[in-house]
Amino acid sequence: MEFDKSGSGGEARENAASLLVTPTGLVELSLADAREVVGFMHPKRVKAGTVFIQEGEATDVDDMMLILEGEVTVEYEVSSPRETMVVSIMGPGGLIGEMGLLDGSPRSATCTAATDLAVAVLTRDALLQLIEECPDVAARLLLTISKRLSDRLRQANRKLRTFAQLSRALQQELDATHSVNLRLLEGEAPKA
Repeated sequence: MEFDKSGSGGEARENAASLLVTPTGLVELSLADAREVVGFMHPKRVKAGTVFIQEGEATDVDDMMLILEGEVTVEYEVSSPRETMVVSIMGPGGLIGEMGLLDGSPRSATCTAATDLAVAVLTRDALLQLIEECPDVAARLLLTISKRLSDRLRQANRKLRTFAQLSRALQQELDATHSVNLRLLEGEAPKA
């Protein structure tokens, strides 16, 4: 089932295209390109509480989802399956699964429907069909997704640099405290 190009389905397709080019989506894509891309997507409903992407899961479903309605909680495992950290709550216009669409690797986060969802799904097969039928649009889509992933990587690198600086400062503080403690212990030890 794909988005109908006429009637009320045309309205849904136009809404999906508009959401695809929002700042939380692929803002660099033109609205005309977004309309083409949405033509290769299919709508899907997800019930509230459903875990529809599981971190570490290797699946044969390599798709990208555009949130049309509702909210999704995105979380990562911190140190064990029971200890997770919510890193994002995404709403309409948010994209999920771009990396899986491109590389087919196991999922990097767990996504749970916080509310009932309406999403538009672009499968890898549909992406390959888009590449074959509309290569110019597909190239712009892939460049836009690549830029989005590159921006995320740069942001992650900045965070890692900040964490490294913080870790270094904490280590220096621990070393100084350890040095003071050693001097205090040596001063209190009986002299032979």
